[in-house]
Amino acid sequence: MERTIDWASRLDLAAHAEGGYFRRIYTGHRSQGRGDDARPWATSIHYLLTRDAPVGRLHRNRSTILHYLQHGGPVEYVLLPAPGVCRRIVLGYGDGQDLFLAVDGGCWKGSRLTGDATHALVSEVVVPGFDYADHEFMTADELGRSHAAFADGLQDLVR
Repeated sequence: MERTIDWASRLDLAAHAEGGYFRRIYTGHRSQGRGDDARPWATSIHYLLTRDAPVGRLHRNRSTILHYLQHGGPVEYVLLPAPGVCRRIVLGYGDGQDLFLAVDGGCWKGSRLTGDATHALVSEVVVPGFDYADHEFMTADELGRSHAAFADGLQDLVR
């Protein structure tokens, strides 16, 4: 029988505006860019979805984000790279599932637990490093305009 781990407490995670829980675990000492465009070379977080917080809202960042499943799952990532285009990738340990996902900067993404998953612990590396000025949430109106064919099935990923 698998032992239950309280990942939020063990990793000192806090509630995340996207949904779930997180903590920044690394900020690169070197930076790129200048002035308001200066960013650390890379940043990294632990990100956790649980039964009580099973959804990461649709959002996009300017930077590329690398995702590594550490424990749990499966977790579905919904990617909206261009108007009218929707891709779904499942991180997990089953057939047809992946342990790694790269999301290019500018691509909308959301996440949610699937099946009987109790949690998904994902580590993310953001290159160049994360800055809140580069982050944007998708609205229900934007989803309806840009991805109308998929909007009904994605309402749980917007507010």
